[in-house]
Amino acid sequence: MKKYFIFTLLAFASTLSMSAQKGDFSIGGQFSYASKNSMVGLGANIEYEFINNFRIEPEFIYYFENDGISAINANLNFHYLIKTSSNFVLYPMAGFSYARFDDKFWGGEDRFGANIGFGAEYRLTEHFRFYTEQRFQILKDWNQSVTALGVRYKF
Repeated sequence: MKKYFIFTLLAFASTLSMSAQKGDFSIGGQFSYASKNSMVGLGANIEYEFINNFRIEPEFIYYFENDGISAINANLNFHYLIKTSSNFVLYPMAGFSYARFDDKFWGGEDRFGANIGFGAEYRLTEHFRFYTEQRFQILKDWNQSVTALGVRYKF
């Protein structure tokens, strides 16, 4: 468990070091809902636009216990930004996923997989953006839909 936490921290740290390069950088917080076990979670992400219209997003979500199961989820997603106006962006997304499911009766299980989905972002102010995402998460024996609503702060 500790090595997965360290991996997630390193992913976030590597993104922070990239912020010194040219490109947009933001941090965000979100509420998430995972369909498989009706789990509600809180998440955080960091985004960096490394090439015009392409951004990378490490993300961490903690899902609260429901029916004896809780989970953590670390993702590394890539977005292709389609700027429809100065205030609105649509983006398809794809990426990698790691999930740790803890069942208080049967123990824990690690799963690796992929994400595919889309998102939309609306600029509220110069620095704050509201976003929503819908993705399909493909994990061994645990495919699910994940919906997220959140706010980002752009530096």
